[in-house]
This record gives sequence, C-alpha cells and structure tokens, in this order.
Amino acid sequence: MEYKHTQKGYMLGGSLIGMAAILAGISAHIGWKPASIVVEIVLLGTAVLFYSLTVSVTGGELVIRFGPGLIRKRIPLSRIRDARIVRNPWYYGWGIHLTPHGWLYNVSGLAAVEVDYISGGRFRIGTDDPKGLLQAIKERSTA
Repeated sequence: MEYKHTQKGYMLGGSLIGMAAILAGISAHIGWKPASIVVEIVLLGTAVLFYSLTVSVTGGELVIRFGPGLIRKRIPLSRIRDARIVRNPWYYGWGIHLTPHGWLYNVSGLAAVEVDYISGGRFRIGTDDPKGLLQAIKERSTA
C-alpha cells in the first residue's frame, strides 16, 4: 500500500507573494530597477518551488518533494533505523535548512516526523499528518 500526502504552504506562499506585491507596488511608484526585477523573480520563483510539500512512501523509498517537484529528496527505506513524531519550535521556520536535529523539510506548521538513519544522522519532515506518515514509514522500513 502506498502512502502519499500533500501539505500546502499557505503562509509561506502567501508571505512570498505578499512581499512580491509590496515590492511591485513600490517599484511601480518609484520606477523599476534591475535589482527589484531580480528580487521579484526570486520571490515569485521561491513561491512556486515551495507552495507545497508532498511526501510519499512507496516502492522502497521515502520521497520528499516540494512544489512541482524540481526540489526533491529520495531516501531508501532500508537506510532508516527509526522514526518518531516531534514538534518543531516556531523559529525553525519553513523551507529546507539545517537545525540542531538535522535537516528540516517543511512548508507549514510545527508537527514533524524525525527520521534516524542506520548510519547515524537524522532529519525532520514537517507534516500536518504526522501519525499517518509515521505509520507508513514504520510499516515499510526497518524502523
């Protein structure tokens, strides 16, 4: 049985689009500059790349995919030793970045599943379905 869940990043996407709208308003008023065009492209591009997070557990892999799938990570289930539900502090934020608990992949909320590798190290996946994701990982891996 396959597990697949998509979480929308409404706050992340809305924040990026909001900043782009404010910049566009300012630039329209004072005149467009090359730097403001570049920042506008970066803001809107980031919104497209990170508007959602899809996590699937299928075919012997845990797959984490942001937005349309240009940014993704594949982890063989055979590399997973253990997993558990955790809560991220609010200041861990959104996106992909290193935390004291390893890499974090998140688009919204504080709930996450922390995954330990057999070889050491760990990472977290932000999700609004921590129980479902944890169950899928535990049923299909050595965790």
